[in-house]
Amino acid sequence: MNPFDHYPKSLKKMVRYIKQDASLEQLNEIKKLIDVSIYKRSLILSKGTERKKECAGG
Repeated sequence: MNPFDHYPKSLKKMVRYIKQDASLEQLNEIKKLIDVSIYKRSLILSKGTERKKECAGG
């Protein structure tokens, strides 16, 4: 089984769209959107990790 099969169908469709149909302008917009989304999610997860360390006394 391909590791990519574990991701949601919507992500698979997005990757297919990027590979086959997206223009350069669309690729730039998608990249900005994904970069911002990943950055925000990383901040949320890192704050959660810091809170766990505080609760554990670390």
